[in-house]
Amino acid sequence: MAIPNLSRKEKDMKVKSCRLLVMCHAIILILLLIRCSSENTPRPAEVEALAEVLRDLNDSNGRITDWNYFLVSPCYSWSHVICDHEQGNVISLSLGSIGFTGKLSSSITKLKFLTNLDLHDNNLSGELPDLSSLVNLQNLNLTRNKFSGSIPTSWGQLSNLKYLDLSSNDLRGKIPEKLFSTGVFNFTATSLDCGTTLHQPCISTSSVTGSPKTSKLKFLTVGASCGSVVLLLFGALFFYRLNLKRKLNHELYVDVEGEDDSKVSFGQLRRFSWREIQLATDNFNESNIIGRGGFGKVYKGVIADNTKVAIKRLADYQSPGGEAAFLREVQLISVAVHRNLLRLIGFSTTSYERVLVYPFMQNLSVAYHLRDLKPGEKGLDWATRKRIAFGAARGLEYLHEHCTPKIIHRDLKAANILLDDDFEPVLGDFGLAKLVDTSLTHITTQVRGTMGHIAPEYLSTGKSSEKTDVFGYGITLLELVTGQRAIDLSRLEDEEDVLLLDHIKKLLKEMRITNIVDPNLTIYDAKEVEMMLQVALLCTQGSPEDRPKMGVVIHMLRGQGLAERWAEWEQIEQVKDQDLSRMSYQFAWGEDSTQDQEAIQLSQAR
Repeated sequence: MAIPNLSRKEKDMKVKSCRLLVMCHAIILILLLIRCSSENTPRPAEVEALAEVLRDLNDSNGRITDWNYFLVSPCYSWSHVICDHEQGNVISLSLGSIGFTGKLSSSITKLKFLTNLDLHDNNLSGELPDLSSLVNLQNLNLTRNKFSGSIPTSWGQLSNLKYLDLSSNDLRGKIPEKLFSTGVFNFTATSLDCGTTLHQPCISTSSVTGSPKTSKLKFLTVGASCGSVVLLLFGALFFYRLNLKRKLNHELYVDVEGEDDSKVSFGQLRRFSWREIQLATDNFNESNIIGRGGFGKVYKGVIADNTKVAIKRLADYQSPGGEAAFLREVQLISVAVHRNLLRLIGFSTTSYERVLVYPFMQNLSVAYHLRDLKPGEKGLDWATRKRIAFGAARGLEYLHEHCTPKIIHRDLKAANILLDDDFEPVLGDFGLAKLVDTSLTHITTQVRGTMGHIAPEYLSTGKSSEKTDVFGYGITLLELVTGQRAIDLSRLEDEEDVLLLDHIKKLLKEMRITNIVDPNLTIYDAKEVEMMLQVALLCTQGSPEDRPKMGVVIHMLRGQGLAERWAEWEQIEQVKDQDLSRMSYQFAWGEDSTQDQEAIQLSQAR
């Protein structure tokens, strides 16, 4: 029955009261559902299994923090877990290098649909459980643990197994004969019955032909039921899931329709399936990020043959021309082969992703060795810094003068110069910018790079050329000499310039040379340091036309022609200083006396 004679304000208050009452009822129903689910409904089998597995693995370091056992499915937000989108079953568990100190529980066999199990580089011990019921298992990596005893004979029933690595464990005894039929196997660094004195090898001679074909990935949540409460909350859950799906659209990554999961030949490159990239990076887990740059994030990963890789996930995947244009660029990058360039292993694409795969450099970047060393680690000596300067110069020269079309880096810095096992520098991130047509002297694009390393003409106009890279190289030389960042706000505390380039110029004019060299560099050749600083300043001149080409830079690093160019530079700088001084004098002592100027005029910058 309608309520008569209510004002508009009273009606609004009545509506709000009704809404509040409905919300209270909804909250009560949700609490009832949680209580009902927790008290009367057992955990789903896979959640229970994962809880038991993690308990026995003994996560003493507390690395796994997001496994919520009150959820009805581990497929939404559990790290290191990948599910099949058709049935919502766990198909992959990647827990390598976590620091576990326990054992592998037999509860792992409750994950009936598991195809990938990776526990490499932990400290697990005890005997291996019977895994024969895991009939779908295709990849098993237990290398570098402390498992003891023998391999269960029942493992010979794992007919779908394609990759098996038990190397570097305390295992001994006979190996089930059928395991030697596995596509790829490794039993080295154990006491198992294999080797030259026995009939079977300890490691296979075949290579991985691609990751196992499994169902495409998505994520599925199945609601628990508790009588009529589920019916009342079904609509709310539907809208919650819809919003969550939209929110996570670019965070949960799935294979796309029509993608071939097998290894595809693309010249010398390998085309990885999206599933392989997901497995390698643990679904782009944040803990695997090892770098960020102007072109995207870099993840550390391990591919199926246990090779460590660095996976560059490009920030702007919608390149002009779509996938075809991207593949053309990738092909051109792949043929840029030089001792001082990072080799491209392969790539992967979907309708919304572009990924490049490189070898992982164990010695990390030059920036790490200049500024981020851990206590006890040794810094770069002067000889190594010189080698880095020469190697980076040779790599850039190759990109500029020996590639057709030439390739402009556009983000050269110490963080993008990696060090191989011999501490030889290799340039990373090259070719990610637009490849330059030889008919153009410059190309106008979106500005990419790192502040402090970007050439002034590139920053102001978006026009880049090989001289843009020369500027970045000059800043990198300053990093090598000083160990400092290109931009450091902390210098403001000492009333110094924020930009490293301006800071160095000021110190040179004030003859404060000792304040320039990296304090960690105790032994160096002062003359060679002076020469490197001179080359750096010649490379960072304001006009791109005045900067030398990289071929000339290499000669100047050896001292060839440097004195003449430096004398010209000093003369130009002297003229600039005189002009600036004259302008300041005229401004301060012009025809109009400052005595008659207003206070507000006198307070303005001069």
